[in-house]
Amino acid sequence: MGVEGCTKCIKYLLFVFNFIFWLAGGIILGVALWLRHDSQTTNILYLQLGEKQAPNTFYVGIYILIAVGAVMMFVGFLGCYGAIQESQCLLGTFFTCLVILFACEVAAGIWGFVNKDQIAKDVKQFYDQAFQQAVMGDLDSNNAKAVVRTFHETLDCCGPDTVIGTLAPLWREDLCSKDFLKSFLQADASCHKKIDELFSGKLYLIGIAAIVVAVIMIFEMILSMVLCCGIRNSSVY
Repeated sequence: MGVEGCTKCIKYLLFVFNFIFWLAGGIILGVALWLRHDSQTTNILYLQLGEKQAPNTFYVGIYILIAVGAVMMFVGFLGCYGAIQESQCLLGTFFTCLVILFACEVAAGIWGFVNKDQIAKDVKQFYDQAFQQAVMGDLDSNNAKAVVRTFHETLDCCGPDTVIGTLAPLWREDLCSKDFLKSFLQADASCHKKIDELFSGKLYLIGIAAIVVAVIMIFEMILSMVLCCGIRNSSVY
C-alpha cells in the first residue's frame, strides 16, 4: 500500500509539476540549440579580424543553458519516477539536485544581469575596429571589409553611431551594398542599434524562461519535501 489522502494528492501533483519541469527542460534545450545555431549570431560571432576572434561571451551563456536544459530533463524524470515509486531516497536526491540547480540558476542570472550590456558592447567594439580598418585602408583592410559587410548584410544596417559611420552609405558602396540613401535616412540603420536589438531580444527570452523555471523549482522543492515527510510518517511504512 502507498500513501493516502492529501499526501496522495501531493504525490500526483508533484508528478504533474515534474512532467512540466521535464518539458521545460526540453524547451530550454531546444531554445538554447536554436540560439547556438541561429544564423544571425553565428554569422557575426564566427567572424575573425586578423588574429582577433569575435567576442564569444554570448556562447558561454548558451553552452550553460544547453547543460541546464539537459540536466533539467534528467532531474524531471528522476522526480517523476521518485514520486510514483514513493521513494524517499529518490525524492531526497531529487530535492538535492533541485537545490543545486536553483543555486546555479541564481548565479547564472546574476552573471547575466552583470554582463548583459557587456556582450553587446564587446561586439560593437569588434565591429567598430573592423569598420575603422576598412575605412582607413589598413594592411588588413580586405579582411576588415569582409567582416563589416557580414555585419551589414546580416543585420541589415550600415555604419556605427559616428559621423563617419552615418555618412558611410553615401560614399562607401563597397561596405554598404544595399540601398545606401534609404539606409542613410533610416533612424534605425545604425549597426550599434541593431547589435543591441539582436542580443537584448535573445537575453530577454532567456530571462523569461529562467523566471518560469525558478517558480516551478520552488513549488517542486516544497512538494517533494512534503511528500517525503508524508511517506516517512505514513502508517503503512
